[in-house]
Amino acid sequence: YPGIPRSKEILVLLDDQMATELTITAPDDFHLHVRDGPMLSAVMPHTSRLFRRAIIMPNLVPPVSSIDMANSYKERITAALPAGAKFQPLMTLYLTKETTPEVIKQASAAGITAVKWYPAGATTNSQFGVKETELNNLFPTFRAMAEVGMPLLCHGETTDPDADMFDREAMWVKTVLKPLVEGVPELKVVMEHVTTTEGVEFVKSAREGVAATMTVQHMLLNRNALFSYQGQGGLRPHHYCLPILKRESHRRSLVEAATSGSPKFFAGTDSAPHTMDKKESSCGCAGCFTSPAALELYAEVFEGEGKLDKLEAFTSLNGAKFYGLPTNDSKVKLTRKSWKMPPSYQVSDGAVVVPLRAGEDIEWSAQPV
Repeated sequence: YPGIPRSKEILVLLDDQMATELTITAPDDFHLHVRDGPMLSAVMPHTSRLFRRAIIMPNLVPPVSSIDMANSYKERITAALPAGAKFQPLMTLYLTKETTPEVIKQASAAGITAVKWYPAGATTNSQFGVKETELNNLFPTFRAMAEVGMPLLCHGETTDPDADMFDREAMWVKTVLKPLVEGVPELKVVMEHVTTTEGVEFVKSAREGVAATMTVQHMLLNRNALFSYQGQGGLRPHHYCLPILKRESHRRSLVEAATSGSPKFFAGTDSAPHTMDKKESSCGCAGCFTSPAALELYAEVFEGEGKLDKLEAFTSLNGAKFYGLPTNDSKVKLTRKSWKMPPSYQVSDGAVVVPLRAGEDIEWSAQPV
């Protein structure tokens, strides 16, 4: 495979000029929803199969906004793991107006990894969040986070009711992210699930300590996939997520940034499961369930660019370095062997969750080594 070096970290076997095997450091997922109750039990085996760690999103109802709630949630996540799974949930707090500097100091001492900001009204269960107009009131909290090295994870969309749905991220970058990054220069900031050229360009040019996660759906699909897919028209509720899919030019910007090798970009699947009845309804929920094949789909993207040699950095190295975590000591082997994604996975009696690429062939298979 032209351009792919042999190294201790990456092994590529060649067969008729095509990469057939790839061994990388076990990956981490730096943006993951696992829900609670029966859904938690249903989805944890998928993530823990390959990923060693994940940043757990706190947008439950009620939100995970205290240390006690985070610890309790972590216990439920650990209890839902398959026997023998080597997986570490990295817990976060949901930012509210009550998240004080003292809370941050206590959270850091208790092992909380980060704080997540959902602009009120921006996405699923964000009604408890802080409004954009109230953000300046929390700058003392952000300074406390900077002092203890705790990152702020941002859902990057404006909630201005006059903003076009497809422009919400670009507006947020200009009116909210830029002042935030400049206002607290020591604060680590992650622009979660970046989806636009504007977002990518801001992160690329921003100061040290600013990074972004990327999802597989935003790297594989553009907004046409909401209304037509593989030549067939019709609304596709299982492609609906927030931030919403964007134009092809934005998708290309994401792919180019992810496969560039820049340490500012790393994997965050934003796998966000909802049962089929909540997706296929008159008011469908936002979120794509990608955990069953997240790593394999990332590999598909990188292979398409001829950049499989950059996959390990994106999935396994960049995020760990940003968060100050040790590199995982285990490996994952990807093999170019196709398999068919099931049409759904069981959650509970009468309830199923539909994965991205349901019923389709997945070109790569992955197994822990």
